[in-house]
Amino acid sequence: MIQGMAEPLFPHLDLATAGIIIVDHGSRRAESNDLLLEVVRQFAQASHYRIVEPAHMELAEPTIATAFDRCVARGARAVVVMPYFLLPGKHWDVDIPRLTAQAAGRHPGVKHLVTAPLGLHPMIQQVIEARLDHCLAHAGGTAPECSVCAGSGRCVLK
Repeated sequence: MIQGMAEPLFPHLDLATAGIIIVDHGSRRAESNDLLLEVVRQFAQASHYRIVEPAHMELAEPTIATAFDRCVARGARAVVVMPYFLLPGKHWDVDIPRLTAQAAGRHPGVKHLVTAPLGLHPMIQQVIEARLDHCLAHAGGTAPECSVCAGSGRCVLK
């Protein structure tokens, strides 16, 4: 139950035993993979979910299978995989569900679900506007570089 609510938000799911996997594509660049780890760390700290793990679909560790195993080891009885992708595509439609089903196959009795990606959520417009505003402020000298661009010298009007 979410704090302050009289009834559980998800009566079909016990949040204490729900594992969340936030999965990106994965990269050969360690810096890119590290960004997902930071996103997941911040999400885990701020959300009401207790079991949260990062995963990369390919090219890097942890994989979806590794993250699934970690969720189950932490007590998950249901694992929800959230693609950290902007738009639906083959990875969301085929690859991530296949990899998730394979991982779930090693854990009989553990339910699983792959959610929609981020892009069609109404708040994405706010995220886009906030990023644009910050980068333009940085280019104008009134804001520091964001954590994504730190040290890169980007966000310069040429």
